[in-house]
Amino acid sequence: MITFIVSIALLIIGYFTYGKYVEKVFGLNTERQTPAYTHSDGVDYLPMSDKKNSLIQLLNIAGVGPIFGPILGALYGPVAFIWIVFGAIFAGAVHDYLTGMISIRNRGAHLPELAGKFLGKVMKHVVNAFSILLLVLVGTVFVTAPADLLHSMTSSWLTMPVILLAIFAYYLLATLLPIDKIIGRLYPIFGALLLISAIGVGGVLIFTGAPIPELTFTNMHPDNAPIFPLLFLTISCGALSGFHATQTPIISRTTQQEKQGRKIFYGMMITEGIIAMIWAAAAMSLFNGPTGLNEVLANGGPAAVVSEVSVAMLGAIGGTLAILGVIVLPITSGDTAFRSARMIIADYIKVSQKKVMSRVWIAVPMFVISFALTKIDFTLLWRYFSWANQSTAMIALWVGAMYLFLARKNYWIAAIPATFMTMATFTYILNAPIGFGLSLNISYMVAAVITAIIVTAFFVAARRGLSQNIPLEEELKSA
Repeated sequence: MITFIVSIALLIIGYFTYGKYVEKVFGLNTERQTPAYTHSDGVDYLPMSDKKNSLIQLLNIAGVGPIFGPILGALYGPVAFIWIVFGAIFAGAVHDYLTGMISIRNRGAHLPELAGKFLGKVMKHVVNAFSILLLVLVGTVFVTAPADLLHSMTSSWLTMPVILLAIFAYYLLATLLPIDKIIGRLYPIFGALLLISAIGVGGVLIFTGAPIPELTFTNMHPDNAPIFPLLFLTISCGALSGFHATQTPIISRTTQQEKQGRKIFYGMMITEGIIAMIWAAAAMSLFNGPTGLNEVLANGGPAAVVSEVSVAMLGAIGGTLAILGVIVLPITSGDTAFRSARMIIADYIKVSQKKVMSRVWIAVPMFVISFALTKIDFTLLWRYFSWANQSTAMIALWVGAMYLFLARKNYWIAAIPATFMTMATFTYILNAPIGFGLSLNISYMVAAVITAIIVTAFFVAARRGLSQNIPLEEELKSA
């Protein structure tokens, strides 16, 4: 398991080296007050400690993505490890850090508003629609996934409708109440379950000498699905995820100081990458290769893999705790997905969220739509989620690149991964059955042309932005 151990080590080293470099490029202003103080409202804007913010950020971003995605990505073989490691260090963590810190510099603004400011007013409306679509899809996926796992554990006495109703009831409360009332109090408990799950499975992998395959660039997918672009959309959370760009502003509104940003935003993405590595390795080692894994997935989906891995490695009691830890992940992302959607809509239509009823009439329609979407096949939902997710990541990276360009700093740290994901997401939607269904070769060529156009448009807009002196940060006044 040399590849596995080296990969974990590289992720940790990446935090202390490249993470420090990204922080230096961005440039901290330790004297500047954060929105938690200047816009304090007791609901969404309020200061919390860096430890609590870090834990909430991790649980916000680490839904079933860093578990289900890597399990599906394991079908490709050890090549999946490469994307998790390099994606997390050079794309995902950069994405999370820049969106979080730029939001802090702009009164905790969400991605649509940042896109409008740095990429143009049209992009504000485009990204607003994209973000809400993504968040509702995330919320729905993160209802059905834990519900399936809970139902598999309690099918004899707890029905699926009751489980769905209970999860939606929790989501509604977490969406409406001040962030420190439910999320701030329950997440330490949820975090313990998460750590038991990840550390337990990872520890058993190492101490039992599980047969984790070593690095090879061979595509091992049983259906010979192409690595590019499919792998880079299948494994999103754990490597790079646009969903995170919708979550970081939640914590940018509760961060006490800018210097805490690297730990909260960059560091928690690296932690999620480690979780992704553990589950990808477990999926590769326990089912006699991709063919065996594919059979389990065909019969029960990623949830079945989670159950078998947990019980096989940790026994009945430990396995149950591990499964509970996996159930916690999507629930603690689903609640903040709906909360984030509520905040984005409120910002877009300029409605204050201090009054409870102002939150209710925005939140309730989202839950009605999400409940209807739970009737759709999970696999289909995941495909749409993956595309919307990585497209949002692409946009967020271009926002970060534009910010750094206008600041006359090294914008390539965001522009290079943005260019890569532009090519990947357009290739996918051009080729996929849920998109245009073109042949793969034609999709490559058309995506390359679209990517070249977008890169050119970026530099044209960036040079125009320099002449217009777009303010990089919003002057904050105490509430």
